[in-house]
Amino acid sequence: MKEIEKKLNGEINRLTNKTFKFDERVKDGWFSAVYFLKSKEITEKMLPNNEVTMQFFQKEHAVLCGTDEAIALVYKFANHPDKLNIHSLKDGDKVSPYETVLTISGPYQHFGFLEGIIDGILARRTSVATNVYNVVKAARTSGKQKPIIFMGDRDDHFTMQAGDGYAAFIGGSTAQATHAMNEWWGKAGMGTMPHALIQMFKGDIVATSRAYHEFYPEDDLTALVDYNNDVITDSLKVAREFGETLKGVRVDTSRNLVDKYFLRNQHVMGTFDPRGSSPELIFALRRALDEEGYQHVKIIVSGGFTEDRIREFEENKVPVDMYGVGGSLLKVTIGFTGDNVLLNGVAQAKEGRRFKPNPRLEKVPYIEQK
Repeated sequence: MKEIEKKLNGEINRLTNKTFKFDERVKDGWFSAVYFLKSKEITEKMLPNNEVTMQFFQKEHAVLCGTDEAIALVYKFANHPDKLNIHSLKDGDKVSPYETVLTISGPYQHFGFLEGIIDGILARRTSVATNVYNVVKAARTSGKQKPIIFMGDRDDHFTMQAGDGYAAFIGGSTAQATHAMNEWWGKAGMGTMPHALIQMFKGDIVATSRAYHEFYPEDDLTALVDYNNDVITDSLKVAREFGETLKGVRVDTSRNLVDKYFLRNQHVMGTFDPRGSSPELIFALRRALDEEGYQHVKIIVSGGFTEDRIREFEENKVPVDMYGVGGSLLKVTIGFTGDNVLLNGVAQAKEGRRFKPNPRLEKVPYIEQK
């Protein structure tokens, strides 16, 4: 059983380096700001008998993520990690502005050089988890929770996928686009057909869907229907061909295009922006499917969806069944700060900062990192 599955089943409390597989160069300071390395050297030689408490916080209402990863990093690469005293909240906890989420106590030279890396881990993971949480919340504005597919593979470097996928899971996403995004939490990626496959069948959505269904008969057949910029026509073609077998259609129309439905029905134009996967296009698609008896066919939309756009769709009761969201979920909008706030048990911190105990913090037992 994978480590993440053990955590989900309550068998373990924290993930370890078995999941994270850190770069061993962390130990040598390769990823640490040079001034931390210089501070480590000076402290080792001039002030070796010290004990500091470093605390971490951020400034937003957020969904915390990255604590397991940060703690595993410290226990893997700090000097004498078994002598450190760590208290922390958990991944998935809701946190308030300036709330202390993690404290580490021990000799500065044993772990201080990891400060910036810890900040970065918490910032990235918490940002993604919070972004996803806010999108998931927006997707139930109309009263019914709509699933969110995390489709961020093309919006950042591929090495970010595993951690981002885990953070998206913590934030509440329903499914992820790649296997790598699911690696830390033990699932498989999901998806149906891209535009490239339709192109190989010369734009014939029925032939593409037929081939897909032949190769993957156990999948719920979902057709991507915007390739020819004629969403309603192509949706009906596939629905007539497959009937009950067709489970859904996905609309991914570019914000620079106006679907041919509006060009054929120009009398409806003039009161709204017809570009992209507009609400009016989705309403028209739902009507067309329903009128021909395909009420069972779900509508998935993707392409440039954000928290605000999803909330607007939900407030206007646009008949969307699922949202695919990518780049907007990967914006790092939350920054973390690590401060040394106690020195040998006495308050000692940068002006404007102070030790802020948090009764929600739990002591983290030492776990050897393989």
